[in-house]
Amino acid sequence: MSEKMKKPVRTAEEWFQFERQAREKGFTAVCGVDEAGRGPLAGPVYAAAVILPPGLVIEGVNDSKKLSEKKREALFPVICEQALAFGIGYATEEEIDTHNILQATYMAMRRAVEALPVPADYALIDGNRMPPLSIPGETIIKGDALSMSIAAASILAKVSRDRVMLEAAKEYPQYGFEKHKGYGTAAHVQALREWGPCPLHRKSFLGKILGS
Repeated sequence: MSEKMKKPVRTAEEWFQFERQAREKGFTAVCGVDEAGRGPLAGPVYAAAVILPPGLVIEGVNDSKKLSEKKREALFPVICEQALAFGIGYATEEEIDTHNILQATYMAMRRAVEALPVPADYALIDGNRMPPLSIPGETIIKGDALSMSIAAASILAKVSRDRVMLEAAKEYPQYGFEKHKGYGTAAHVQALREWGPCPLHRKSFLGKILGS
């Protein structure tokens, strides 16, 4: 392996630039927040909030979408152990259908922040829309690749949601949730047309697929 390949994706200074800027403004407990599962046809939407010790780079942590399922699972307990605090929240399929996916995602993010055992006073949110929180914060486009706190949160949210869908696969094996985690793959769409929706499906997402 070349020296270039051995170098970390980002330096500690780069990974914590947004957290450092928040601390320079006087905030002391900065959490990174990310969600998982906005796009699937089934299952809840999850979010996680993570407060890390300043400057702590957890080896292997990156945007969860760039990591294998095995790697995310391996990092999950490491993040939980090394974080100063973490919180996980979700919004149900029913809440998604009732309020729409954006508002449900906000709910999940708010619940994740509120679940932190150590209260945060500033939030770094992945994306470009700020959820209504009880604390100030800022949005960071592609934050899960720029902030260690957000990247850690993305892994906790993704793994938490995937575990729920793996359990769902045992109850509803005909849909193949263990493979696609509720996303609209061709196999999932075919199963929907053959079996119809189950209680985990987001009815508001299925109109075009089921022709209703």
